[in-house]
Amino acid sequence: MEKRLMRLRRLMEERGIEALLISHPVNRRYLTGFTGSSGWVVVTRKEQILITDFRYRGQVKDQAPHFEFVEHQGNPFADVKQILDRSGVRAIAFEENHLTFSQHRKLAESLGSLQTVPSSDLVERLRLIKDEEEIQRIRDAVAVSDGAFERILKEMRPGMTERDISLRLEFLMREAGAESSSFDMIIASGPRSALPHGVASDRVLETGDLVTMDFGAYYQGYCSDMTRTVMLGSPSERQREIYGIVLEAQKRAIQAIKPGISGKEVDATARDYIRDHGYGEAFGHSTGHGLGMELHEGPTLSYRNERGLEPGMVVTVEPGIYLPDVGGVRIEDNVLVTDEGYEVLTKSPKELIQID
Repeated sequence: MEKRLMRLRRLMEERGIEALLISHPVNRRYLTGFTGSSGWVVVTRKEQILITDFRYRGQVKDQAPHFEFVEHQGNPFADVKQILDRSGVRAIAFEENHLTFSQHRKLAESLGSLQTVPSSDLVERLRLIKDEEEIQRIRDAVAVSDGAFERILKEMRPGMTERDISLRLEFLMREAGAESSSFDMIIASGPRSALPHGVASDRVLETGDLVTMDFGAYYQGYCSDMTRTVMLGSPSERQREIYGIVLEAQKRAIQAIKPGISGKEVDATARDYIRDHGYGEAFGHSTGHGLGMELHEGPTLSYRNERGLEPGMVVTVEPGIYLPDVGGVRIEDNVLVTDEGYEVLTKSPKELIQID
């Protein structure tokens, strides 16, 4: 945590920020280790303070020993004012993407003549690059989802519903130690597999269905996110064709990953391959996104992102083809950017799996 604070203070100095108010729960946990449901963090150039209520007295001491604990009595912004007064700070930056309008109004009223300055993405910028502890937690989360996939393959059969699959995956991941799913998982079969975000329904799985399973584990504060599409019975020629195209596009995008390459270039690697095989209109979402404490964080693998990838970033790679009359295929892995190139963290097989 001390290294994270040092990096944050360097960023604050670069931007001319004397004090920062952190309200986003994920950013709060990232900097402090505190997992409570309520709290505010103030970081100045010399102090770091965690403001929360009496419920968390003991928890703060255990989880955030490097932070001064201030127990608020109803209005945490009154405590922010006292902290700034004693520090001689006349302005404080706040997370404009996370503080609500009503919260900002109350903050401004509490601070009186002190200024509030909107700021964005300071902590998120730090979170782009994962340290060794974070990478290990993501590995562990990925291992949980890999294990659940291996077990569900032994249980899937025609006659089950999409909800049956969703419930079983949730149980398997929790049984392996996950706190929860990292998101509302997508289980989409048959014609519904052409829905990129087809949340599990009561549809009964049938022989001849493509079944897309997009799910992940939330484990010790970090997320995994994997997608596999399997076949119930024997695939048609068209189903086999689109599966092969998506698989090759996904492999090429992964192989393109290295320090310095932009998210735009990785996205184009997958997108151009799918387009060149006649299915460009059937791939409408980005190729991937960053992964960590949140399911979707930077960097993105999309045409909008021209920033180069850096070692320590973790991304998903998940191209797809979606045809309403045939079904859909998406294949997704979690990939770590290394000094030399990449490491695929997801270990589940990707060749077309047929379940008879």
